[in-house]
Amino acid sequence: MKIGVLAVQGAAREHLLCLSRLGVEAVPVLRPADLAGLSGIILPGGESTAQWRLLSRAGLADPLQEALREGLPAFGTCAGLILLAQEITNWPERYLGALDVAVERNATGRQVDSFEAKVRVDGLGEVPAVFIRAPAIRRVGPGVEVLGTYEGEPVLVRQGSVLGATFHPELTEDLRVHELFLSLCRKG
Repeated sequence: MKIGVLAVQGAAREHLLCLSRLGVEAVPVLRPADLAGLSGIILPGGESTAQWRLLSRAGLADPLQEALREGLPAFGTCAGLILLAQEITNWPERYLGALDVAVERNATGRQVDSFEAKVRVDGLGEVPAVFIRAPAIRRVGPGVEVLGTYEGEPVLVRQGSVLGATFHPELTEDLRVHELFLSLCRKG
């Protein structure tokens, strides 16, 4: 199995390391040709506007959107979730639109408001999570399953083979959320 990690900006290196620790072939995705032969793709945290601009400049936006429409499993963390969301409540643009959720950018505040917490994830129990200027999921579509919550709010969701997290699992030593994504890739 070969998993790509969007590497135009953000926490790509950390996701690549997590995948390597799980024994998976992990490759950075920087151009359209890098999408060939992938079993799944991770869209990391970072800055969603910068990522979208760099994706577009690299000619990756349309091929990635097409691959997602064709069923490529995807996992978006923080900014990656914003890229996958169908709606952004406090931003006029829409990006890939592969996940039927509405998100609010930077809902947890500024960088200094970042925090670590345990989130409850169905089937996994408590999972450590790092929230950095995290988005909030404000609407969940009818086909979206809430897998994880923090203080009663959804923080990990799944629609088919698309997974989205408001937090950064790659910044912890716990690999269970990545393992969950790999199980979706195997099914996909």
